Amino acid sequence: MVSFEDFKKLSMRIARIKEVKDHPNADRLYVLKIDIGGEEREVVAGIKKAYSPEELKDKLVVVVDNLEPATIRGVESQGMVLAAHDEDSLVVICPDKDISPGAGVK
Repeated sequence: MVSFEDFKKLSMRIARIKEVKDHPNADRLYVLKIDIGGEEREVVAGIKKAYSPEELKDKLVVVVDNLEPATIRGVESQGMVLAAHDEDSLVVICPDKDISPGAGVK
């Protein structure tokens, strides 16, 4: 179990995907340039099987933005795009209405 105090340490915000590139060293990964309210970052996301670059560009997604950077197959990722999956599908978590990048998720 995770305590509520530990959960509160996570910072989740809305980000807009500005650019989608293939990861140079992995077939299943994208390198995404995201805007989190005026701050741009790169994140590595394992969502290539589920989305084309055209489907992701300009999409609003939920990200965890206060993770320590991690190098994933040679590319630094500065956050994590949240997604849900089951046996058949993978979907990124998105707001159902338009909201500004940088908005907090509670």
